[in-house]
Amino acid sequence: MPFTPSALAYLRRLTRLGLGLALATALTTAHAGKKPYSYDYVGNPQAAVSIATPPGTPSFVLMGGGPDVDEAFRWMITRAGIRPGTGGRFVIIRATGTDAYNPYIYYSDATNNTNGTGADGWVGGAALGLSSVETLVIPSTAAANDAFVNQVVGQAHAVFIAGGDQADYIKNWKGTELDRTLQALMARQVPIGGTSAGLAVLGQFDYAALRGTVTSTQALSDPYNKYITLDPAPLSLTGGFIAPPALANTITDSHLDSRDRMGRLITFVARLVMPNGGTGCPGGVLPAGSYGARGIGLSVETALLVQGNGAHQPVTARRVTNVSTTTPSAVYFVRPLTPPTQCASGHPLTSTAVEIRRLDNSQTEFNLSDWSGIPPYYVDAISGSLTSNPY
Repeated sequence: MPFTPSALAYLRRLTRLGLGLALATALTTAHAGKKPYSYDYVGNPQAAVSIATPPGTPSFVLMGGGPDVDEAFRWMITRAGIRPGTGGRFVIIRATGTDAYNPYIYYSDATNNTNGTGADGWVGGAALGLSSVETLVIPSTAAANDAFVNQVVGQAHAVFIAGGDQADYIKNWKGTELDRTLQALMARQVPIGGTSAGLAVLGQFDYAALRGTVTSTQALSDPYNKYITLDPAPLSLTGGFIAPPALANTITDSHLDSRDRMGRLITFVARLVMPNGGTGCPGGVLPAGSYGARGIGLSVETALLVQGNGAHQPVTARRVTNVSTTTPSAVYFVRPLTPPTQCASGHPLTSTAVEIRRLDNSQTEFNLSDWSGIPPYYVDAISGSLTSNPY
């Protein structure tokens, strides 16, 4: 039975998730040689670039995993100041996987058209002004310190961190030349995005997954479960990996409702709350309440477009998804209004008055600075169990 166009678009999106280990190995072997990285591109990375108005405020894409969201990549290109005729380099970085993002972002459809606006499942970056899309597979500290790798990333006009395993990014990229290159791009307001594992390293605090993943049941049953590895470790207000100021006090999570991850996100956020008179969590560094610990969880096929708006203006965010999505495609903003009353190793979490705001449309603008724009509802974690449906 033939696939419909929307089904084909869905399958193409899934190929970019970094799940094909055999393909990843083939790509690395074929292109890396003695080099510690692999590099592939479409378009012309050597083309002259003439962006008249470079970005003046920060831009971040938080993507929840699963099928990629076409509009989010178009937004990054536009926010970079790229226009038809300007040129511009879009760079994908990942620790494993293939170069599948290159044609998806550069071309407008499966015929390698570079003139259209982008069919469903294609971004159409060349028509928007990109001169190249480039993928670097950076699997080691040696690769992250490589001069060529950092030259390519440092010349990017937009950078996207693919999915995979965020432990690879924390273990192999943090503290390297690549880390410093990403910090320099962020200082120049170059748009940066990430999906799934790439999303996991975009908050001020990260779920590092250094010992593997953790379920909501495991996390709520013991907030210090051995699989809950956070970064920086020990928790600190400094020393994070990318840690953009626009996402201060925030930890992120992906695949939220499809993998029932609200419980673990609530636990991650609780762990950030500092001890205070018998409440809070040992090792926490933030208060609870309005300007304290925060979490952002995203469903699959969902992107949150985060942008700065200039001095003394709030950071705002808008949710987008694909026209063919069949998922809830929601974003959840989570913060505890009061400190946890039980948060100890080997004991279930109790944290009441956890505020949740659910964004499931593309018209509402959420204010990330004061956490407003959507009415809240509330969930309690009592002895390791959530007392109401968090979704």
